[in-house]
Amino acid sequence: MLTDDPLSLERIRSVLTRLEDTIIFSLIERAQFAHNPRIYQRSAFKQLADLGFHGTWLEWFLKETETFHAKARRYTSPDEYPFTSDLPEPVLPPLAFPQVLYPNKINVNPSILSFYTCTIVPRITRRATLALAAMKRANGIVGAEEFEDDGNYGSAATMDVEALQAISKRVHYGKFVSESKFQDNPGAFIPHILKPNRAALEALITKPEVEQKLLQRLLRKASTYAQDFQSDDVLVNGTNGINGKAVKIDVDGVVDLYESYIIPLTKEVEVEYLLHRLDGLSEAEIERLASSKS
Repeated sequence: MLTDDPLSLERIRSVLTRLEDTIIFSLIERAQFAHNPRIYQRSAFKQLADLGFHGTWLEWFLKETETFHAKARRYTSPDEYPFTSDLPEPVLPPLAFPQVLYPNKINVNPSILSFYTCTIVPRITRRATLALAAMKRANGIVGAEEFEDDGNYGSAATMDVEALQAISKRVHYGKFVSESKFQDNPGAFIPHILKPNRAALEALITKPEVEQKLLQRLLRKASTYAQDFQSDDVLVNGTNGINGKAVKIDVDGVVDLYESYIIPLTKEVEVEYLLHRLDGLSEAEIERLASSKS
């Protein structure tokens, strides 16, 4: 962020590609634990209530983690967004980041947290949850006690936090995409910002062929990373999977995460950012922008 051009499309693509790996590996790690829905239920832990915290276990985990990260000035970086409000000030002195993005307060982390906990976690943990149920039945535990909870609340929440932070960074990086495209051709965007016309702005930033290539690449990556090998290439954990190899996660679920949630929410961020791109500018400044060329 301090040395390269943050708005270079090559750099942006590089960041987004690296985040794909981070997200996939975080989801694979989370998928090793059962659903553990208690983690996502408010006031489910008396221990937290005794501390005066009445949110979910995951929200508490996020708060504690992000409190430390805030002290280490993580959220002074323009590409980092916390899930927690009222964080402490950094202990370290601020870095001199360039003013790359137009001032804005867009933060869609509440939506990310919602779709992740309500939709993604149950899907990617389904295999671990079913395996847990089979083990419990073998030990004579039947009925409602069979499913969902393996007690690994700390380990599961740790993986949740890593996945959520990576997804958040990926989604909010849409601001850099919008700013780069806006600076490349302000005149194409300004009329639709002034109207405003969300559909037209989305059409300007959407490239279906790029999205399809992304999903295809993601499928290949997830399929590869999800295979479960031993050192001698012997399959473990069964034989149902990809090309006869066992897998550690629902690969289609990873692709669906991008197709149904990450990509659409990123577009919302990009459009919302553009809609506020002219805030505070005078008519003369807007006219100069509209006539400018990159």
